[in-house]
Amino acid sequence: MTSILVVDDERSMRDFLKILLMKEGYQVQTASGGKQALEKIEQHPFNLIISDIRMDGMDGLELLNTIKEKQPSLPVVMITAFASPDDAVFAMKNGAFDYVSKPFNVEEIKSVTSSAVAKGMQSAEDKSISAEFPEIIGESREMIKIFEMIQRIAVTPANVLIYGESGTGKELVAQAIHRHSLVAEEGFVPITCSAIPEELMESELFGHVKGSFTGAVSDKQGLFQLADKGTAFLDEIGELTPIIQTKLLRVLQEREIKPVGGTRVQNVNVRIIAATNRILEEEIMAGRFREDLFYRLAVVPLRVPPLRERKGDVPLLASYFLKKYSKLFGKEVQKMSSYAMEVLMKYDFPGNVRELENIIERGVALESSNIILPESLTLSSFRKDKSDSTTQPASPFQVVANEEELFDMGLEALMAETEKRCLTAALKKTDNSKMRAAELLQVSFRSLRYKVKKYDIGLGKK
Repeated sequence: MTSILVVDDERSMRDFLKILLMKEGYQVQTASGGKQALEKIEQHPFNLIISDIRMDGMDGLELLNTIKEKQPSLPVVMITAFASPDDAVFAMKNGAFDYVSKPFNVEEIKSVTSSAVAKGMQSAEDKSISAEFPEIIGESREMIKIFEMIQRIAVTPANVLIYGESGTGKELVAQAIHRHSLVAEEGFVPITCSAIPEELMESELFGHVKGSFTGAVSDKQGLFQLADKGTAFLDEIGELTPIIQTKLLRVLQEREIKPVGGTRVQNVNVRIIAATNRILEEEIMAGRFREDLFYRLAVVPLRVPPLRERKGDVPLLASYFLKKYSKLFGKEVQKMSSYAMEVLMKYDFPGNVRELENIIERGVALESSNIILPESLTLSSFRKDKSDSTTQPASPFQVVANEEELFDMGLEALMAETEKRCLTAALKKTDNSKMRAAELLQVSFRSLRYKVKKYDIGLGKK
């Protein structure tokens, strides 16, 4: 049975919603505040949280932030008697499913609840699908679509052409296709086309016989013989020369090869998965890639999205790499600070997942505490600004004082003073509204409240 937790400091509202939702067939529990709600969430799995915003102690927005940190896929609907556009925008930006103002229409709350429950079930289903692909880290909707496509095409013998920028994980996708295929027990043989010298490529793909060229001291099997009855993965397929493209086309058409220096053809039964970071249609137009070979390879085209298009997976990937390199380096770095994560979420990752892994590996190596701080993150040194031709530092931390002033103040004092000034300025600009100030500074409401209390900035209680 679908289980819902209603959180409100007004007993009458808790009882009203409980009765209303139980009549709709839901199992309902209630909590009188954020702290009690978190205790119940720890003890019981819920499909939906419905919470008031304005409550004593931990308010609804703090509760929302905490839930999203621990259970990102759990839907949360916010309700309040104080209708405020700022509240609505802030709640939605911080992961709320929807926002309902009191007094609300009964049919409206029924509709929102039904939609939120359905969304939660879809998220649970997506998580179940992603669990089928442990070699690929991702739970974003973009990656769920990839997983669904892999499930559909893996059981067919169709050739697959995987598109994607460098570092997106194209080979991992190819491995997943093979692992879910009907030939999963057979070999998966990868080759990177750009890594083999042109004069050796034919031998690497098709094999050779003894004495066929200088250095051929014995017969050698090529990629297609080794992958017979299994899967051959051709990475960076766009790097193949025209001659090799012609020979590869014959393999795809006739399912046979002839080793270099050989006189007899050999039959092979190989499923081919190719990958490229080039746009092969443009290569065809430029005369660098055969059109007939393209259509033979791209029976099923599959695009792997760059990391900037699936930012929701950044925290999951960062956590995975953090555990990996903490264990590898024998360190006790346990988590990312909220500020470090904010830096990563604002970054475009031109090197994709491979670059994120490199950033986390370096961060773990440099960090002396048990938490990754922004100072330990080294992003790409420079990137082009879209508005002009000048290069801009990628890091959001800019040196605003000369070196002697920095040495006089000390790093911790300088950072604290800068942080305090930013907080004070944001609160003044937003007429002391903490919610709007958090949005302006692009930090969580919870983080801002903590910092305001830490620095004792008494500009109001909005």
